[in-house]
Amino acid sequence: MPTYMVQASYTTVAWHKLVQRPENRMEALKPVIERLDGHILAWYYSFGDYDVVVIFEVPSNVNAAAVSMAIMGSGAVKDLKTSALMSPDEGFDAMLL
Repeated sequence: MPTYMVQASYTTVAWHKLVQRPENRMEALKPVIERLDGHILAWYYSFGDYDVVVIFEVPSNVNAAAVSMAIMGSGAVKDLKTSALMSPDEGFDAMLL
């Protein structure tokens, strides 16, 4: 199944709410991805340009776009970047073409 990475930055309001009332935001995203026939492989908080990195699998680019749209539509993030990932074997196969 194709693998994708989302990098997102929370809004100031979202951070304020999370600090005041901490919650596991992965639990909010998990049903969205599962409804699209996928699953979360990894979830990390980070610092720098993005606050959260999520690696997940879904069956298609359309499903991945739907995940990105759901995240942006939540209003909790101000910036989002979605990348399709390739395994080392897929990268090697691409080099051979």
